[in-house]
Amino acid sequence: MSGRPEALFPLFAGLETLEGVGPKTAQHFAQLGVAAPRDLVFTLPYSGIDRKLRETVKDAVLPATLTVAVTVGAHRPARNKGGAYRIHVEDAQTSFQLVYFHARGDYWQKQLPEGARRIVSGRVELFDGVAQMVHPDFAVAQDDAADIPAFEPVYPLTSGITQKLMFKAARGALTRLPELVEWIDPNQKAQAGWPDFADAAQMAHMPTSLNDLAPTAPARERLAYDELFAHQVTLALARVTERRKKGRLSNGDGALQARVLNALPYTPTGAQTRAVAEITQDMATDQRMNRLLQGDVGAGKTLVAFMALLRAVEAGGQGVLMAPTEILARQHLQGLRPLAEDAGVVLEILTGRDKGSERRAKLAALARGDIQVLVGTHAVFQADVTFDDLRLAVVDEQHRFGVRQRLELGQKGKQADVLVMTATPIPRSLALAQYGDMDVSVLDEKPPGRQPIKTALISTDRIDQVIDRLRAVITEGRQCYWVCPLVEESEVSDLIAAEERFKRLRAALGEGVVGLVHGQMPPAEKDAAMLAFQQGHTQVLVATTVIEVGVDVPNATIIVIERAETFGLAQLHQLRGRVGRGQGASTCLLMYQSPLSETGQKRLEVLRETEDGFVIAQTDLEMRGTGDLIGTAQSGVPKFKVADLERQAGLMAIAQSDARALLNDDPDLTGPRGQATRVLLWLMRQDEAIRLISVG
Repeated sequence: MSGRPEALFPLFAGLETLEGVGPKTAQHFAQLGVAAPRDLVFTLPYSGIDRKLRETVKDAVLPATLTVAVTVGAHRPARNKGGAYRIHVEDAQTSFQLVYFHARGDYWQKQLPEGARRIVSGRVELFDGVAQMVHPDFAVAQDDAADIPAFEPVYPLTSGITQKLMFKAARGALTRLPELVEWIDPNQKAQAGWPDFADAAQMAHMPTSLNDLAPTAPARERLAYDELFAHQVTLALARVTERRKKGRLSNGDGALQARVLNALPYTPTGAQTRAVAEITQDMATDQRMNRLLQGDVGAGKTLVAFMALLRAVEAGGQGVLMAPTEILARQHLQGLRPLAEDAGVVLEILTGRDKGSERRAKLAALARGDIQVLVGTHAVFQADVTFDDLRLAVVDEQHRFGVRQRLELGQKGKQADVLVMTATPIPRSLALAQYGDMDVSVLDEKPPGRQPIKTALISTDRIDQVIDRLRAVITEGRQCYWVCPLVEESEVSDLIAAEERFKRLRAALGEGVVGLVHGQMPPAEKDAAMLAFQQGHTQVLVATTVIEVGVDVPNATIIVIERAETFGLAQLHQLRGRVGRGQGASTCLLMYQSPLSETGQKRLEVLRETEDGFVIAQTDLEMRGTGDLIGTAQSGVPKFKVADLERQAGLMAIAQSDARALLNDDPDLTGPRGQATRVLLWLMRQDEAIRLISVG
């Protein structure tokens, strides 16, 4: 696959090769992300103007864009410079005015002489009861009626690019479309009723009605599918490349798993049982497992992960569970200890805190295989850490660990299986776009016995009542989180906000009752403050969002989130999950600054109505769009020009299974459809994939 196929050269030529586009215009186009004619093909109109000829403007609901044949009547030139120049015109049933500003000399007398027949098209509005068309878009002789498109596409623009220019450039780009061999599965194409690629592009740029602009219109859906399919082929290639890496066959007799299940005071949910089965099956092959375990706050991921770790031990090997922070690692240790005792396996922790002889002893035990399950932070990556036989690595909270660390971890254990856990519910379409190279297990049921959390909205002016409420709760021996708002972007102002709030609460509730954690603290101080809260030495913890993931304090029953409207929905849902972990009834107070915008209110109400993270994530996606949802920092989500992840989630799923099926039948993409797909990858600028094929 040496280079771009020749058939695509015209589409990837410079924009200046298009008629009417000079170097200056090409720079303007760059702001729209348009660098070659190919990009114009995928820049589709988002709306359209109906310019079908009507008999009259009478009875039309104004304002509206209308096209009518008229007889030109009297001209009323402007009284003052730059004033309105009016021309009286009559259609078949009524009269109205054409209005021009900055008219020069007798220009309009010549263009629209009295008594002439013209077809005019433009926006008609009522001014003081008189219908007026100000600066018509078209005013042509009847013989030139064909110059007015019956339905005119409206394109996204940027400064320096007009609709006329965009229209012309897009038409120019369409003339460059080559005939391409079909890459979509013929059955899929026939069943969906999709046109060929070139026809689809033409149709998408020449809509005949608003229906043609809907994401469900066959031409648009086809182009969206092409985009999604190219993306999924890229992910599937990455997955195949990953899978070609030999794994270890880890089979067990289930004895250790059975001991834990028998000792549990409850029955695992169907989702947990299903996930354990999927993971166990993966581990029993000699290909490397690369699986994502996705579950909402409190869905019981830890149990599933531990069952997988036990399978590694049953197979005679070791397992490691990695957490992003010291606190979370210790918490996993506390959670797993009773389970490990039930199973009779040796569990140990390794973090940056282990020093000297104690650390050496742990490392020796690990290398001998005496430690069967290790819990740790990224300290387990250090060079002197060696395992006797590492079979499985479980990574908690993917987005804190890059792909690079996943690989480093894999090197610690020759061909160790990898299971990644995330507590962020991601709508299916996004999960497919972001983690399409992984196999996904979803925990979509809550284990029994989790307390529902009451969520209430309260305005910031009522902060004194909130503080009184906290005082009462503390007296009953309960604990509270108080989350400070994210101020602007600067961490300094975050810090000031948190310190102010800390001082005010300390003054109201007393010395020694309130602790503080924020992003600027040295890690040791942060840990100390968290620990003091976990052990019940402080009753209220004032924090910036550093507490959102995983911290477990069963005695905390209230969380106050200040300026909740400034947080993302997914983040609020994560924060709320910090309470409701014990026996007590829990409350989440969302404090907002009034007046709330309509969308702000709608977002907070979603949280009040549901505790289902997937529903919340889906709503978030619909309200904010893909970009914001995952946050730019960790967004592995590509920008699609045609496909709409919110509305076309179903297409993404088809694209994924189709891409995997194609690579299954033709792993090197050398068959006819494989070759066609290579052309698609070039067309869609999937350089990553092209590199994988040429390497593979």
